[in-house]
Formats: sequence, C-alpha cells, structure tokens
Amino acid sequence: MKHKTFFWFFLPTGLAMLLFIFLPIVSVISQSMHVPVDAVLITVEECGPFGCKPSTTIDQEATQILRDANPLGQWAGLEIYLDRSHLAVAEVSELWRNSESWGAFFNRLGNLPFYRAMGFTLTYTFVVTPLMIVLGLIIALAVNTLSSWVKGLVIFFSLLPFIVTPLVGSLILFWMIDARGVVGSLIQWVFNDPTLSLKASTPLTWVTLMVYGVWHSAPFAFVIFYAGLQTLPQDTLESAVIDGASRWQRIRYVVIPHLTPLVTFVALIQLMDNFRVFEPIVGFNAEAHATSLSWIIYNDLSGEQRLLTSAASTSVLTILCVAILLSPVLMRTWRDFNGKS
Repeated sequence: MKHKTFFWFFLPTGLAMLLFIFLPIVSVISQSMHVPVDAVLITVEECGPFGCKPSTTIDQEATQILRDANPLGQWAGLEIYLDRSHLAVAEVSELWRNSESWGAFFNRLGNLPFYRAMGFTLTYTFVVTPLMIVLGLIIALAVNTLSSWVKGLVIFFSLLPFIVTPLVGSLILFWMIDARGVVGSLIQWVFNDPTLSLKASTPLTWVTLMVYGVWHSAPFAFVIFYAGLQTLPQDTLESAVIDGASRWQRIRYVVIPHLTPLVTFVALIQLMDNFRVFEPIVGFNAEAHATSLSWIIYNDLSGEQRLLTSAASTSVLTILCVAILLSPVLMRTWRDFNGKS
C-alpha cells in the first residue's frame, strides 16, 4: 500500500483516537496535577456590647477573579498522588517500619482506601478472568456437540447473562441472595441458621461478586470460542481420531492450540473490563465490604463536593495499572507475531 493511500485510510481512525483517547487522557493528567483555587478570606473585627471578636468571611468577588484567571486551579504536581487517599507514601513507609511481618504489613495496608480498592480489583480480575475463559470454553465445546434442532435454544439461553444489563443483573442476584430471597432462604435452610447472610460477611460478599462476574462474562467467551470452533480444521481432527487420540487429547492438542489466539483476545478484553469493575458493587450495595478503583472515582465525583482532582488522580493510576496488567499479554502477542513473520 502506498504511503499516501495508507495516510488517507488511517486518517479517520487517527483523528478519532486523538479526539476520544489521547486528548481526554492528557486532560485528566493535567487535572490531576491541579487543585481548586483557595477561597480569599477576609477577617474583620466585629465589636459589640461585650467586646470585639474576629469574623472571617469569603470574598466572593476576589475568589471568582482568581478562579477565572486559573481555570485549572493551583499547581499541585504529584501532591494528590502521594496523599493518604491515593498512594499514601508517608503512611506506607510508617507501616513498613512498624510491621513485624509481611502479613501484618498487608493487613494494615488494607486499611488505606486506595490499597483496599486495589486489593479487591486485582483479586476480582485474576479470579474472574481465567474462570470465565474456562467456563466459556466448556460451554462452547458442549454446545458444539449438540444436535442442530436443540443447539439454537441452548445458545439463546447461554447468551442471556450477557444480554442483561450489568446493573440489572446484579440487582436481580442481590434480591435473590437476600434473607427473603430464593438463594438466601435456601442457604439459611441448608445450614439451619436463620441469621446467616451473604451480605454480612466480607469474604462471602467477595465470592458473590466474583460468581456474578463469571456468570455475566462467560457468554462473551462462549461466543468467541464457539465461532472459533467452526473454523477448526476437520482433517487434523479426523487424523487425531484415526491415531487413537481420546476426546481430552483432541481438545488439548488440537482444539486449544487452534483457539489460542482467541484466548489471548478474550483475556485482553476481559482484563480491561474486569479491572474496571463497578456495577456489581453498586448493584449489590457492597461498598462496606468491597470497593474498586472505579468505585473510588464514582465516589469522588458524587455528593455535594465533587473532588475532581482526586478522581482524576485515581483515573490516571487506573490507566497505569491497566497498562502494566496488559503488558505481559501484549509482549507475548508481539513475540508471536514476529515469530510468524
């Protein structure tokens, strides 16, 4: 392809990436390094029959002039990144000096809001992603062996969790695990404990959120793998059968190598998606037991006082974490590409 042809071919995509990816990221990074301009305070002496006392008020006009002159706010540099609500460098150093063991250090580290959210986010990502890939592959293999007259119906029901809106799906499961719900009542009956509640325990809440994550995401992997199975070379499969390979051996040595590029693709998409876990936490009302980086951003932007700088700093840290998380998969993909070339 000629350079001129490639330029005009890539131009719409490049402009879209510039407008909707690069510029917003630059804006967020800039916002994370500025804090709102401090209000101009005026202190005057107010005297009465019982003496004088100072009174402090905000000079609205002077404050507005300063804010108009500095629309981004005051320069703060990395100050917000290092405070207690984010990386908490001073607090982490203090914990490291006073902790007797690694276990004690990580237990105390979990009391800091950013690291508590990071802990749940990473746990959710590394548990849900492989489980949904395995479950999606199992469903795809099972559906591929069904007869044509029942296959369509099974595919429809397999896709239902993916069709349901994440927030609606989490709310439905939230009602089901309630003490008055189907699952909640069944668990109380099985363990003969009318006070048992999945919502009252932090470990059980984490398990419930991860179960929901696998249930909701598995249909995506199923669709991708099922489409890949339709391109499986039948000659290779028949040769394996003639050579006496068992079903498990055919799956291990023929099917899985054929689907490896799709596994990499699904892993990339789901790593990014699971790292941004948010809707289940809100739907399950699980903020007391589990918070994520996306939930911290939402919490900073909600309420009467919007903490734009704090939300921007958490967003930048989230982008960096996603880049670090994806780098091994991207490097392996690049090596495979170069090897084939």
